[in-house]
Amino acid sequence: MAKLTENSCRDVQIAFANELSVICDKLEINVWELISLANRHPRINILQPGPGVGGHCIAVDPWFIVASSQEEARLIHTARKVNDDKPGWVFERIKQTVIDYLQKHPNKTIADIKIGCFGLAFKPDIDDLRESPAMEIVSMVQEWHNGTIAVVEPNINSLPGALHSCDLQSAEKALDSDVIVMLVSHQEFYGLQVMTSYVVDTRGILING
Repeated sequence: MAKLTENSCRDVQIAFANELSVICDKLEINVWELISLANRHPRINILQPGPGVGGHCIAVDPWFIVASSQEEARLIHTARKVNDDKPGWVFERIKQTVIDYLQKHPNKTIADIKIGCFGLAFKPDIDDLRESPAMEIVSMVQEWHNGTIAVVEPNINSLPGALHSCDLQSAEKALDSDVIVMLVSHQEFYGLQVMTSYVVDTRGILING
């Protein structure tokens, strides 16, 4: 129970950051700047938002508590739903960004658009793809988009079979994408010179890098 509690607490904290990012997007507020300001308070330590929660612990363990105490685990259950819903929200932002691109470039079709997805792992600077929200998002993009999908994951040598329609590319090669999606804050992604203004940055890499 102690281990489940540790991971559930972390999940709740991440859910607060993720929900805040959705609210800030609606209100056109920079969530990373907001969190930085709020964290100046000595008793406040808001985590950084992202595309969801992955891994074989935090994304899974809270469900054991929920299953054992369904009526009582209201906050834990809600946090899990918030984090589980975040990949779908990111996917909708990607679709809207592609639509915005097409509206500004009427001579192009959706098949002409190259989408660059940066990161597949469930957290920075590792090669572990288990329960990765980035994987889930790229899979949704693959099902929807019939143009080029460039995937940048510096910690693996080949893409998993599920991403059969995607191309594993270097960051430098993928930077020519029409739409760029930042999914994992790998160290290699900070300082990249992104030329397009059509960006979905789930980790604040381009803002904070």
